[in-house]
Amino acid sequence: MSGHLPGRQQHIDKHPGCARGEGNTMTDIATRTWDGMTIPVAGTYLLDQAHKRIGFLSRHMMVSPVRGEFAEATAQIYVAEDPLLSSVTATIMSASITTGSVDRDTHLKSADFLDVERFPTLEYRSTGIKWQGNEDPIFQWARLRNHRLGGRGRSHIVPPQSDGIPGRFVLTGELTVKGITRAVDLAVNFGGARQDPYGQNIFGFSATAEMNREDYGLLWNVVLESGGVLVGKTVQIEIAGEAIHQA
Repeated sequence: MSGHLPGRQQHIDKHPGCARGEGNTMTDIATRTWDGMTIPVAGTYLLDQAHKRIGFLSRHMMVSPVRGEFAEATAQIYVAEDPLLSSVTATIMSASITTGSVDRDTHLKSADFLDVERFPTLEYRSTGIKWQGNEDPIFQWARLRNHRLGGRGRSHIVPPQSDGIPGRFVLTGELTVKGITRAVDLAVNFGGARQDPYGQNIFGFSATAEMNREDYGLLWNVVLESGGVLVGKTVQIEIAGEAIHQA
């Protein structure tokens, strides 16, 4: 995303010099080092509304992917002194679902699917976090197998970890849809921590998961004469965003 950042206007209003770079030395950066990575300091972080995507992907007619997202969502992330004790809670407004088709969106909001009048929110609560490392998988595989990169009879030094390689975590948690709660684990990529141009300390992340919509009572479907169903049962979750430190 580019251009003006409306989700941070409140900070600019309080500190107008930040928008012009006046007196903003950007030296008070709330980060620390953990396992070779630069991570945010302990504290509470809120999802930046201007930089988020709570998306999903399903299949239509068993052959074509259809992507959508929830435009309205909030999340609070508590980063603990021990990063592996951190936690996340999130609330998603079910009526904010959009897929680029008015008719499809209306159907998804109906009682056949999300039933947004009875269940206005989807909720997620983490229950734990597991560290998966921060090494590029291809180099890790090469080291474990003692593979000779290059294939010309001489050993190559495996490159050291790069700052550009994100840390990988598994966030275990529970997702509640239509009053039904099931375990959903998110594969999280930590994108890094830094200070933005407005003097706010932020960190970025992305996450993916899979869920079976029928586990949440989203049972509507049409059996196709040629075999299969109209709407896929497996839904891929696609999340990306930034979180802002709360002073």
